[in-house]
Amino acid sequence: MNGHITVDPRICNGKPVVSGTRIPVTVILDQLAETGFVKEVVHRYPELSPEQVTAALQYCHSVIDHTELEPEEVC
Repeated sequence: MNGHITVDPRICNGKPVVSGTRIPVTVILDQLAETGFVKEVVHRYPELSPEQVTAALQYCHSVIDHTELEPEEVC
């Protein structure tokens, strides 16, 4: 994601994080779900830029777009 997202087993147990931070992508998603605004996430985490928050969303889109989910069996 243009160098904005890092996955490294030595950082946060390999969870995707914003490069140069220890802020997991999941935290950004939680904050966006709670506030609804990139501006508010950046306000709460001033070390993040709007571009990094957008990159986290793009990363999630990419992961979901390249995941083949199996339908659940109905018993």
